[in-house]
Amino acid sequence: MKITWYGHSAFGLEFNDHKVLIDPFFSGNPSFGEQDIATVIAGTTHIVLTHGHGDHVGDTIDIAKKTSAKVLANADLCGWLGYRGVENLDPGNTGGTLFQEGFSVTYVQAQHSSAMIDENGVSHDLGHSNGVVLHIEGQKTVYHMGDTDIFGDMALIQELHAPQIAMVPIGDRFTMGGNVAALACRRYFKFDTIIPCHYGTFPIVDQTADKFIAGMEGDKDKVLVLDPGQFSEF
Repeated sequence: MKITWYGHSAFGLEFNDHKVLIDPFFSGNPSFGEQDIATVIAGTTHIVLTHGHGDHVGDTIDIAKKTSAKVLANADLCGWLGYRGVENLDPGNTGGTLFQEGFSVTYVQAQHSSAMIDENGVSHDLGHSNGVVLHIEGQKTVYHMGDTDIFGDMALIQELHAPQIAMVPIGDRFTMGGNVAALACRRYFKFDTIIPCHYGTFPIVDQTADKFIAGMEGDKDKVLVLDPGQFSEF
């Protein structure tokens, strides 16, 4: 499996003839830089969304129309996307599992909000904010936390899913800061690899992963810091 970080919370997973984009915020993402969007989205088979904020929904509508990728999201967000012309939708909600060919996506709890203000200034409630766990045939289990604070029921996510690779928000202000994110990882999970995200994008969030790495203490070797556009294979 190949995992690419595109900056902020946007990731690409390539495995078993699938290309899955998670929270594809490319246009307007300062950390996306000079990457070519057409190249990044080529061959996309699925788009997985954690929640309805613009920095996570990102380019979903355009990508879905250009690639016919199936979009997985909570039911409220799917309805909003359908009204905007996205046709290949697979809705779910917290606790539910969406079964695909060769992998599944389970929507788990996150502590955050989820709304979108449209072009007319109207705010739309787009359901719960979630994390997503991908169980993939023949591959490690991947957990994207979405945007979240620490919460005690993270222990249940570990018990139920035992994820081995995690994408963890660390940038503070809108999510956990680095020290708290490290506490969540050390106290509740047994990850093999942790990829920090949701930092270095805008000036008001933390610009580096330094606090998170320091907070990981004896488990610093589990942290994989990628540059936007960089990938790792598992």
